[in-house]
Amino acid sequence: MRKASIRDLHIHTSELVREAGNGCVIVIERRGEPVAELRPLKQAEGPTPEAKRRIWKQMEKVWAKIPPVPDSGRIIEEDRSR
Repeated sequence: MRKASIRDLHIHTSELVREAGNGCVIVIERRGEPVAELRPLKQAEGPTPEAKRRIWKQMEKVWAKIPPVPDSGRIIEEDRSR
C-alpha cells in the first residue's frame, strides 16, 4: 500500500494509475487524512506466490528423477575422433 497526497495525484496521475493497474493499492490523503483509495478493478491473473512455491517444489521432485545429461563437449570430442 502506498500513500499519495491529492497534489501527487494531480501531478503524477498516469504513474499512480499504472501502479494501481499493476496491483498496488494507493491511499489518497488530504492534509494527512485518508480520503480515497486507488486500486485495481481486477486482480492480476496468475498463480499466487504460495501456489508458485508449491509448483516449484513439485517441479524439483520431477527434475530430480530426470537422468543427468552427458557432457556435450565430451560427446563432440568422441564424435570427432571417429
